[in-house]
Amino acid sequence: MKKFLIFGALCLFTLCGCGKIPKLANGEEAVVTFKKDGKEHAISANDIYDVLKSDYALAATIDLIDKYILETEFSSYAETAKKEAQNNMEAVKESYAGQEDQLLSILRLYYGIQSIDAYEDYVYINNLRNHAIEEYAKLQISDKDIENYYNKEAKGDIEVYHILVTPKVTDSMSDSEKKKAEDEAKAKVDEILKELKDSKDKLATFKELVKEYSEDESTKSKDGNLGYINYYQLDSTYDELIDAAYKLKDGEYSTKMVTTELGYHVIYRNASKEKESLDKLKDKILDILKDRYIEKDSKININALKYYRDLYNMDIIDSEIDRQYGINLNNQLNAQTEETQN
Repeated sequence: MKKFLIFGALCLFTLCGCGKIPKLANGEEAVVTFKKDGKEHAISANDIYDVLKSDYALAATIDLIDKYILETEFSSYAETAKKEAQNNMEAVKESYAGQEDQLLSILRLYYGIQSIDAYEDYVYINNLRNHAIEEYAKLQISDKDIENYYNKEAKGDIEVYHILVTPKVTDSMSDSEKKKAEDEAKAKVDEILKELKDSKDKLATFKELVKEYSEDESTKSKDGNLGYINYYQLDSTYDELIDAAYKLKDGEYSTKMVTTELGYHVIYRNASKEKESLDKLKDKILDILKDRYIEKDSKININALKYYRDLYNMDIIDSEIDRQYGINLNNQLNAQTEETQN
């Protein structure tokens, strides 16, 4: 139990190799020895372990626990999680090109992480944990839940065009400057709505206005066409837009601007399809309900990981680390309860 935490440290302290560590009289392994004026002293492996156990062992142990369990339980996802961590690390390195010392200082200050490789492993383990939380949430959704959503909320896909106007706001602006930028964006939307109101061919006019005003470069060359969309086909950034689109009939446009995280939109609903069968929509509905469950359950990140640890009959043999683990778990649960109540 003690050796796995300090194995690397022992190797560093013994130039002659890890197999030739001197023993103390009491049988403990010596890591550092001192001799002066006929007096001898030693720092043993157990001395180091006791310090590590009291200050650092719990976090390291939990990481090792989750890494083993989640790599085993979600073996088909592990490679994806690793690749995502590598991509994340490459993006971070690119952002801090030529400023590696500053990056390491930030990692040490905010994460307690001492190297780039350690940060990549940190991201990798958290990717595994996030995936486990999502899979746990899916386990909480019943077939009846899915059927109820299908009957009450599921809709057929709709074809939607949009014009996006983004306020030119930056963090460095004063409040008055930000308000001015917001007002200018809203004035553009008002101008778009006026031109649509006065036009005879709404769709043709809409497409022309896309070319003139829209700041969504991904759809501008397609007349602002988002294609056939639904809640499960776009991320939550577009929820308000989809809500507004479903309130329209085919051939209608929004007479008021639609606000999302991206900015201000004017939308046009062009066509619609019949709702697909429950069998075809089941997985998509499960994803929607999974996201709702995660948003609703403030303790899911704690309960999900505990569920998988219990599933693998995790038993922390070291009584001190086990005690720390119990305290840590209770503190997390209590903190989430207080946050919910406030």
